[in-house]
Amino acid sequence: MCASYGLDPRFTDTELLDAADEAVLDGLRTWAERNAGETLRPTGKNLRNLNPLIVQPESSPVLEPAWWGFLVGGEPAKFPSINTRSERLQDKPGGAKARAIVPATSWFEMQKPSRQWHEFLVDDGALFGMAAVTQRGKAADGTWFTCYSIVMRPAPEHLAGVHDRMPVLIPTSFADEWLTADTGREVVDDALLAAADLDARVRVKPRGDDKRTDRLF
Repeated sequence: MCASYGLDPRFTDTELLDAADEAVLDGLRTWAERNAGETLRPTGKNLRNLNPLIVQPESSPVLEPAWWGFLVGGEPAKFPSINTRSERLQDKPGGAKARAIVPATSWFEMQKPSRQWHEFLVDDGALFGMAAVTQRGKAADGTWFTCYSIVMRPAPEHLAGVHDRMPVLIPTSFADEWLTADTGREVVDDALLAAADLDARVRVKPRGDDKRTDRLF
């Protein structure tokens, strides 16, 4: 399960959008700097830490603040909703009707039973995108949000010893299709095939926790 990730404003290379809009990249850097190096976590019911999300409502990708996890009946969902299994979307592709990309420079997992935290990166901290499914949700005060859930898949062999699952990473070559393709199992299957192209570039290293460090995230 991915329950925390990082967005370092010092990113240079990007594995995000094929023709990344400078407004999107500038918005990400501004948000990350304003976030003061804090780890990104699921949105709290009272302290609403909205996270940057890339969506494409019209002709080009845009950045918007979003609620990590689903809202149901004005409250955070009673079922686990911050992550969605890729297998579930393959069986019920209607769950991927609305899709987005979560920008990140790392994600964190705890290895069990050692309880050792690890950081996962693409190359040496490149900006990359994680697949997400979205839905609209209304909070108790009547405010509507775009809510998102990160899509998770089985980890490849060289990472499975640390954690058996990982986010579905969306390479630049597949970003437009993930954001705009018609709903169906095909887009989920194609996303998994595209994600495998990044497997060899994923590195993992141990760390003390998933909180702020001298690396910022």
